Amino acid sequence: MALTPLDIHNKEFSRSFRGYDEDDVNEFLDQVIKDYESLIRENKEQQNQLAAIQERLDHFSNIEETLSKTIIIAQEAADEVRSNAKKEAQLILKEAEKNADRIINESLAKSRKIALEIEELKKQASIYRTRFRTLIEAQLELLGNEDWSSLERVEVEQP
Repeated sequence: MALTPLDIHNKEFSRSFRGYDEDDVNEFLDQVIKDYESLIRENKEQQNQLAAIQERLDHFSNIEETLSKTIIIAQEAADEVRSNAKKEAQLILKEAEKNADRIINESLAKSRKIALEIEELKKQASIYRTRFRTLIEAQLELLGNEDWSSLERVEVEQP
């Protein structure tokens, strides 16, 4: 059991012949009591401060733990967003490539169709030119024929 200031105060010493001066002993005991009470108060204050500091430390430890968890969650969320963005970018790229291939294939098909139409038009133009030349040659031959001269004379005589 710890010694209290009251124990010191109530302590009685036996008297003996040629013992200590009672007033000196009492003064010393009073000083010890005051110092002991002061130390007890100081110890109690330090315990209260320690408890307050421990409480703040626990509070900040909780905040630190919460922040750490929050940072980890934020990093995971950022990683997930980055991963999803990459996947979406890949899908968009694949879709764009598909569309580009489709457009190229459609363009090639149209250009082939136009090339065939051009060849067909060239053939038709050649056939038309040949027929027209034949017709003109036949007309020129008809004009160069002597029967034409006889037709001119017949017309002149009628009026």
